[in-house]
Amino acid sequence: TVRGAISIARRLQDPLAELVKIEPKHIGVGQYQHDVNQKQLSEALEGVVENCVNRVGVNINQASWSLLSYVSGITPTIAKNMVAHKDEIGGFKSRKEILKVKGVGPKTFEQCAGFLRIPESADPLDNTAVHPESYEIARVYMGRDVADLNVKKEAASTGVGEWTLRDIFEELAKPGRDPRDGLPGVQFRQDVLSIEDLEVGMELQGTVQNVVAFGAFVDIGIKNDGLVHISQLADRYVKDPSDVVKVSDVVKVRIIGVDKEKGKVSLSMRSASRN
Repeated sequence: TVRGAISIARRLQDPLAELVKIEPKHIGVGQYQHDVNQKQLSEALEGVVENCVNRVGVNINQASWSLLSYVSGITPTIAKNMVAHKDEIGGFKSRKEILKVKGVGPKTFEQCAGFLRIPESADPLDNTAVHPESYEIARVYMGRDVADLNVKKEAASTGVGEWTLRDIFEELAKPGRDPRDGLPGVQFRQDVLSIEDLEVGMELQGTVQNVVAFGAFVDIGIKNDGLVHISQLADRYVKDPSDVVKVSDVVKVRIIGVDKEKGKVSLSMRSASRN
């Protein structure tokens, strides 16, 4: 569907921003997902998503209310008010403007401000993880090579906490950095677009999508995920696939079987000499 295609495109642009819209029952975390307590599953997922959102930060002028609602201190109602206020004023120009949103008081601002990014702001610190409370000390070090400074010594002379100063230095060294940029990416083969392009013996990179009792399903860049059977996960005996791989792992695999009629792909992570 068109809606599905748009969702996939948005996942490519910013996976976190799109995945927060999906209900826990649709995340596909394993074959026993529906056997566990759904309330506990939902709470666990919300906790993980909240940690991820606050770790990465949110561009307040691009975020949906569902994404904003995971930011520390922001309720779904306040998140909707933020989106409405943004649309009304044509976009936030500074973090100070967040205080004009209905429902945002000093306490809420204190909790959420450091996680909200505003690239359009005239103040470059508004697009960093530096909290407004620390702007004054951050400006003391702007323009300086913080890599050459001794954090402990500077913390003692300024009276600022060592960990706070360390975070400020990291932001000044790489303003607006996204911690996800350092994660390994998958290099899909450009000549493999469908199951018709697969041949036994091909070596590919892929991402583990699901881990089950009998092996792991791997996305190799085509419509059909391939299966690495438990017997093909390693050169040694494997009792539990989770001991070898986990969801989102980037792995190297080799094609050992292709059933084009059934759309099934068999993969191996074992050494070629062991097959």
